[in-house]
Amino acid sequence: MKLAILGATGSIGRSALDLADAFPGRIEVTALSCARQVRVLAEYIMVHRPRLAAVAGPGERRELLDYLSELGCVGPPEVLFGPEGYAAVAADSEADVVLSAIVGLAGLPPTLAAVERGRKVALANKESLVAGGELLLPLARRTGAEIIPVDSEHSALFQLLGGLSCSGEVRRLILTASGGPFRGLSAEALKKVTREQALAHPRWHMGPQVTCDSATLMNKGLELIEAHHLFGLPYDRLEVLVHPQSLVHALVEYIDGTQSAVLSPADMRLAIAYALSHPGRWPLLSAREGPGLANFSPLDLPGFSSAEGLGHLTFETPDHENFPALRLAEEAGREGGTAPAILISANEEAVKLFLAGAVGFLDIPRLVRRALEEMPAEPLTGLEQLQAVCDESRRLTKSFTLEFCR
Repeated sequence: MKLAILGATGSIGRSALDLADAFPGRIEVTALSCARQVRVLAEYIMVHRPRLAAVAGPGERRELLDYLSELGCVGPPEVLFGPEGYAAVAADSEADVVLSAIVGLAGLPPTLAAVERGRKVALANKESLVAGGELLLPLARRTGAEIIPVDSEHSALFQLLGGLSCSGEVRRLILTASGGPFRGLSAEALKKVTREQALAHPRWHMGPQVTCDSATLMNKGLELIEAHHLFGLPYDRLEVLVHPQSLVHALVEYIDGTQSAVLSPADMRLAIAYALSHPGRWPLLSAREGPGLANFSPLDLPGFSSAEGLGHLTFETPDHENFPALRLAEEAGREGGTAPAILISANEEAVKLFLAGAVGFLDIPRLVRRALEEMPAEPLTGLEQLQAVCDESRRLTKSFTLEFCR
């Protein structure tokens, strides 16, 4: 299988390259992209020898080529830059699968480029669906592109349902959330949350944006919108439960009251491997077929049950009062059109402000709500309109900062 990776230096991209190292006979990397971590990208290029690479701008391109020369690279890849470069990686004619793992709204245009070419897309960029689902999915139906979710929750649902469609026997879909590092804290305690505390996720290792989104529960709100687009169910048939142990990733409830679930370790390589190998599965565990993945083992349920501080699986309804981002996301999803794009871009800007110390943790959802109130949603017509809406949402969110300064 030939693989192109958008966002090779992020946590999803690194996990995919870990799989490529473990299964060199199954995965050939043909194209890689990153934004500015060009030295890391250069090291990946030396190992995987893709024929195409893309970076953020001309300066990063020069730096990448210089570093490849220092490393003694013979026959470096063609190196492109900017949105056109990312689109070229996404549309790579040699790739069987495109892994879309760029964080944020920047991932939407190259994802659209891959879908337009009818590629199989392993989708880890949730913003593509949340902001652009009304564009992306109709385009996929026209071009025959296959979209397979990489988020652990949506991957679990995909496995349970056997695809992206729900039969008449499905009553509802249930996504689980770890609850982040601040589950159970009061509003008074949340006012004092620091940047360092928000970036210390108890279960997953992710970038700063996604980690903060997990702490506010915005991440789960975005995943709710994703599930709506992917599986075609209305929001009143989608639910979120807080599950701190992060072993159950999603559940399907049927019309007879039975529920099916997927349990697995909190390791993104599982969801990525399933997206790449679908409709089959690869032997990730050590076996006669190969050595399997390093630092990976199956669930040890008896061991989990006896572990100090764990011992059993728990499920809770989300705390909407202290974590209003989840409801904000659902409201934007129900409104549709440009509302989810306003939500995402305002949230990205609010998280940047929080990480820079300009606003407090509880100000993140407040800023997002203000942006949604100030910008009425419009029907979604195209990418250019979407980008303009996002730019205005970010500008407005910055302008609100003085009101929210601590």
